[in-house]
Amino acid sequence: MFSAQSRLRHAAADTFAMVVYCSVVNMLIEIFLSGMSFEQSLSSRLVAIPVNILIAWPYGFYRDWVMRHARRISPAKWMKNLADVIAYVTFQSPVYVVILLSVGADWHQIAAAVSSNIVVSMLMGAVYGYFLDYCRRLFRVSQYA
Repeated sequence: MFSAQSRLRHAAADTFAMVVYCSVVNMLIEIFLSGMSFEQSLSSRLVAIPVNILIAWPYGFYRDWVMRHARRISPAKWMKNLADVIAYVTFQSPVYVVILLSVGADWHQIAAAVSSNIVVSMLMGAVYGYFLDYCRRLFRVSQYA
């Protein structure tokens, strides 16, 4: 299960999912909800790509850990969705603050972007979980490894 090929596919699936999802969702948040210019948002997304590449696999392991613990509490679908939201918000929000600071966003923009992202993540965190699971199936890797 954890052969070099399996680990590589797992990392590729998690990385692909993270880069695509974060690029699309966060650009929409930054421009339409946070008032950032297209140029600021594009800079933010370009800075975020290598960051997302670095954090994608650790996030995948963190999410799997949260999912295993949530499944012990309840196997219900609502628990999986809640676990996805908790994992996404608690892992991604601090990273997002650092990215926005690095591109020169001011504290008002950061507060608006991060708080908007938390609200959106409460709605979209589970969607990311389903997207990640879909990407893992495409890359033929197991879930909750």
